[in-house]
Amino acid sequence: MISVGIVGGTGYTGVELLRILLRHPDVTVTTLTSRTEAGKPIANLFPSLRGQTELTFSDLDIEELKQCDVVFFATPHGVAMKHAEALVAANTKVIDLAADFRIQNLDVFEKWYGLKHTCPELLQQSVYGLSELRREQIKHASVVGNPGCYPTTVQLGLAPLLQQAGLIVPERILIDAKSGVSGAGRKAELSLVYSENADNFKAYGVAGHRHHPEIVEALGVIAADTTASFDNIIFVPHLVPMIRGMLSTIYVDLTDKGAALDIQALYEMFYADEYFVDVMPQGSVPDTRSVRGSNMLRMSLTKIQPNKLVIVVVQDNLVKGAAGQAVQNMNIMCGLSENLGLTGIALLP
Repeated sequence: MISVGIVGGTGYTGVELLRILLRHPDVTVTTLTSRTEAGKPIANLFPSLRGQTELTFSDLDIEELKQCDVVFFATPHGVAMKHAEALVAANTKVIDLAADFRIQNLDVFEKWYGLKHTCPELLQQSVYGLSELRREQIKHASVVGNPGCYPTTVQLGLAPLLQQAGLIVPERILIDAKSGVSGAGRKAELSLVYSENADNFKAYGVAGHRHHPEIVEALGVIAADTTASFDNIIFVPHLVPMIRGMLSTIYVDLTDKGAALDIQALYEMFYADEYFVDVMPQGSVPDTRSVRGSNMLRMSLTKIQPNKLVIVVVQDNLVKGAAGQAVQNMNIMCGLSENLGLTGIALLP
């Protein structure tokens, strides 16, 4: 059995991790930390877990965490990098669901997150954990930076077009993305309360969002054309009055070479062996409830003009966009079947 610790067990991604891992046949969760709830039974805070576990929240004890095979950090940015070196030295694998190990460029990281990276050498050794595209690197990683939710939809939505040079115009990518309120985390904030969000729909981060530089860096790694620039892509996120769910609509200009291809066949072939990526039949469009509570990501492709392509990608922002993908990465790191513990069917209605 794989022993697991979760640092930050009171947020939405922390409890989602716990929900998934309690059903994982090869995992025992031994430690769940919380600065504010230490000593309290988990069921006191999350009644949905009554009868599922006897764990209580505890303070972060690095020596206790060193006894784990894998430690997940479901914490604010800046926490994982304070403890990762000590854990790696003890042969404990680290998966961070925050941004500490997502962006390799230190100047970019410090600009967007306002933090000085405390372990830049470990950052260079870490692997960006987009499971479908970095599988071989993840297998051998000691530290994985789990991708952001929006960047997951964008990269998987664009990867088949980018891994062949000359199919699209990189500078003209436009990403119009929407997320449920849980993407902002479990916190008391006026802009997140029900009366502020119900019957409302708004854009945010229009002038710049932290996921933009992550998307730019990641697409540059994916692209077969090493001269392609993604600095000028447009990315605008929106807040939708629902709890879970994410939908990204990606607008792409195809080159003549790209327009001549059967794009549907290209995507179906690219993702043919991917358990968690579903390329929808031509003429259909996925909706968010088709993935709610599951680790599935669904996408559709529609040509609206000879050289214009619309890609629609949906996922559950807390599962494939966070905790589910983190468990997928753990399975890869530990040599397990990638879909172990993650085969739950989406909830409908």
